[in-house]
Amino acid sequence: MGGGAEGAVLISGVADLHVHGAPSLVERHGLDHEVLGAHGTVGIDFAVLKAHEGSTAERAALAALREDAAGIEVVGGIVLNSPVGGANPDAVEVAARLGARVVWMPTISAPAHVASATSPELQVHKGLAFRQVDVVDGSGALLPAWQDVLDVVAAHDLVLASGHLTCSQALVLFRAAKAAGVGRMLFNHPKMPFLDWDDAAVPELTALGVVLELGILPDILTAGPGSVSLGEVYPHELLAFGGDLGHAHYPTMPEALPGWLAGLERTIGERDTELVMTTVGRRLVRR
Repeated sequence: MGGGAEGAVLISGVADLHVHGAPSLVERHGLDHEVLGAHGTVGIDFAVLKAHEGSTAERAALAALREDAAGIEVVGGIVLNSPVGGANPDAVEVAARLGARVVWMPTISAPAHVASATSPELQVHKGLAFRQVDVVDGSGALLPAWQDVLDVVAAHDLVLASGHLTCSQALVLFRAAKAAGVGRMLFNHPKMPFLDWDDAAVPELTALGVVLELGILPDILTAGPGSVSLGEVYPHELLAFGGDLGHAHYPTMPEALPGWLAGLERTIGERDTELVMTTVGRRLVRR
């Protein structure tokens, strides 16, 4: 690992849990299979498609058939924003039966996103706005409507991802999820400023077995220490790669990966970088 020209394979067998392609209401570098094809040129062979607009289970099945994405195992999921009804267990059930492996909590519809939509780190979503979907009540407790969603996630052994919940909200969610029998949990781009990361949450998140997502685009958008710095405070066996790339006005994976990967190696070492990039995410998502 380390070094290499743009587009060269720096590390093989990479699992990327956060890939955006078109069609989308946000400008993307290309269709799903085109974005995946570019990812594949630098060693990614496992990818999770994500779309703020709804389900990618069907799209993943189609993308996997395209020659551009040959050699890449592609799975999808569903984002529980307002277009799919927010806390909608039926939508999760259908997505699961169609092959979805990840259920993301609200992103564009999350209260924290709505409140911070004009902040610099969220300009990547400029022009995209959905109705707010609440997750916790005024006292900070999980709203009862989400319990049915957690039950479906547990029944299908899906990954529950935090979406754009704040750190404190994610803790509430993950506690309830653990109690409901959910065994796979992922905290998305935790160091994005609007999500209010708190190092004091590390012991409980670790005890719950929550995997933290390290991402390239969030680190580009974040001033100061990005997600790579989580390697200094969190167990490396609970860190996974989710690039969050695909936006048309930001780098492609071949352009962005070399520099970001070098930074990760400097923080956690070459051996653990390989663990984070190739193994943790794959193990989290696969049955």
